[in-house]
Amino acid sequence: MEENEEKKVNEKNKKKTKSDFSLKKLQQIQKDEQVVDMLVQDIDEHFNMVGIVGNSIKAIVPRQEASSIVGDDGFVEERHIVNKKGKLIHVCIKEIINGKDGIELVVSKKKLELKVRKWMYMHLKAGMKLKGTVVSTTDYAVFVDVGGGVTGVLKLQDISDVTMKSASEFFKIGQRIPVIVKKFDRDTGKIELSYKEFLGTFEQNISKIKEGDIIEGIVRNRIKTGVFVELKPNLIGLAEHVNGVEYGQKVLVNVKKIIPEKKKIKLIIIG
Repeated sequence: MEENEEKKVNEKNKKKTKSDFSLKKLQQIQKDEQVVDMLVQDIDEHFNMVGIVGNSIKAIVPRQEASSIVGDDGFVEERHIVNKKGKLIHVCIKEIINGKDGIELVVSKKKLELKVRKWMYMHLKAGMKLKGTVVSTTDYAVFVDVGGGVTGVLKLQDISDVTMKSASEFFKIGQRIPVIVKKFDRDTGKIELSYKEFLGTFEQNISKIKEGDIIEGIVRNRIKTGVFVELKPNLIGLAEHVNGVEYGQKVLVNVKKIIPEKKKIKLIIIG
């Protein structure tokens, strides 16, 4: 019986070793300032983030380590903490506590942000391609985490040449997208991003369309001279006015004329 119990304990320890970081591994991660993922399970009354690293290692992000950006009162704003509950965040290990109840970690999002900001200050420049995660959207812009909690702004006009009512129509929060650095201000740390380069140029998008084609498009805007119709994600044409069409409506259009030198397409809505 004792032998069976010992076997069960050994099997449990083997599984834990495979699924979680060992003390030695955690110490090496801390020394090398490597990044680990933390699942935020709860926010306590002091706005500390509480959760796990790996499968079961307890971890806490103290409020002062939640971000490198603080409010006028010197504290990280609550809104930047409470929205992390249930999410996976990137952190650096600040302290390892090897107690009688097992290993617990004090981790820092702030430390990672400062590390990323330092790298960006030294290396970031216009034209660089990055991968980012959409963290919030407004009518006029999308905000993208380009690493370690550092956020850049992607304005509506830099998402696509297609006119949309709101930038939130393009992306969902949490979506991973490629971006290009449009501008980086080293004095303020402000990063302006662009996305439309990944959607192809006018010449590339028009290459398989010819005058006389009948294709499906989406109504995007109405001005005095006509109705803008989206033909592809970064390609738009202007159709003559017709009654009864609304924003977002799918329509059939006839390609009346393509003017490559002006990057313009004239359309006729036929259905």
